[in-house]
Order: sequence, then C-alpha cells, then structure tokens
Amino acid sequence: MVRYILIAVAAGVLGAGVLGAGVRGAAAQAQQPSLSEPAKSMIGTWDFSNAERDKTCMAKFSADRVGVNYKVTFDADCGKLFPIVRQISAWKFPQEDLLYLIDAKGRAVIEFSEVEDGIFEAPTPGLGVLFLQNPAAVAASSKSSSSDDVAGNWAVVGSEGRPICVLSLAKDGFAVTQQPGCDPQIGNLKLTQWRMDQGDLLLIPTNGEPLRFEDADGSWRQLSSSANAVMLVRQ
Repeated sequence: MVRYILIAVAAGVLGAGVLGAGVRGAAAQAQQPSLSEPAKSMIGTWDFSNAERDKTCMAKFSADRVGVNYKVTFDADCGKLFPIVRQISAWKFPQEDLLYLIDAKGRAVIEFSEVEDGIFEAPTPGLGVLFLQNPAAVAASSKSSSSDDVAGNWAVVGSEGRPICVLSLAKDGFAVTQQPGCDPQIGNLKLTQWRMDQGDLLLIPTNGEPLRFEDADGSWRQLSSSANAVMLVRQ
C-alpha cells in the first residue's frame, strides 16, 4: 500500500511539473509583444540594394517568430553581394522606431530608418547607404521621372545652401557639362555622363562611383551619408 501511495504522489508531482512547465511556456509566449502596425506593413518581399543600385537582391520579412523577434531571409544573391546579411536571422520594428536587422545573438547588424513610405535607408560603415524598398515603391519610383524631364541646367547647391556649380545635362547622348566657376567639390569629379536608374538620377564621373540622387519634389537630393551631400535645383 505504501508503495502505491508513493507512486501516486510521484505521478502527481510529475504531472504538476509538466502542467506548470506548460503554463509557464504559454505565459511566456503570451508576454511576447505582438506586431505593431508599422511592423505589419513589413511582411512580404522587399528590394534590398546599395545607393547606386548596381547591387540588388530580395529580402523576405515573415511574421514567424525567432525568439522574441521575427524571421527574415535573403535570396542567394544577397549573401554574395552583401556578405553582411549572412549574419542576419531576424528583424524587429518597434512602434515609431528604427527597423533593426538582427543576428542570432540578438545584436543589431543594420539599423534602417524610414525616409518615406515604403523606402528605408541605413548608412552602414564600409558599405555606404543601404536601401530597403517595397516593390510598389520601386515601381512608382521608376515611373516618376523620365530623361526628358531631367535634361537641362541644374544648380548644384551645397550643404550651406548656396550654389557651388551649374551642370548642363544633355538630352541627346546624356553628356554632362560643367559650367565655368564650379567649386572643386564638384569640379574635381569631372562628371561626364548622366542617366536614370529606377527613378533615381545618376551623375557619372570619369573615375569613381556614380553620384545618386532621388527626386525631391522637383529638385534632386543626393543619397549620401556625407556631410557634404548636395542638391540639384532646376535653373
């Protein structure tokens, strides 16, 4: 009889332990924050690129949990073009906060801020400015301005708000001509060509990386983390 009583007590303790673990697990899951409204808009596939858009790939944001955060995956090209994404396994987007791409230890690898609806940017050491854009934003951007709209004369306005150069963008041949008196900041680049790319304006120097500009209500704002970023204003 004593043996049966001990077995029953042990079974009761074990059952209580299992039940307690289940309750604790359910409680822990209930305590995990739900997706905020901004975070819900992230679910789906996004265009991931550098500022020049000569490197682009796709990132898929999921509502599936990775610990207290959410799963993000990148296509095979991303790992080749941007080795940094190999560290990333999750994302979080707190209410009215930055969008974080996170490694397996919960550390932020890239921090994006939303610059306009559907477009995020992240100045990243060693990589320049990285971008996330949803496909609708990319499509709208690609239709926003044509070469005919952009050809003509543009004043280059420096960070202090004064013109430092005037550029002529030719409609035929896409040549760039610098008018006399350009500040060395622009003059030394020896800009020779321009073109449109996914709705952005590229100014191409003799040597070095193109300067990329985004449409800013009729003007063009340079996409750069540099303090010397410029604007193009129609002459």
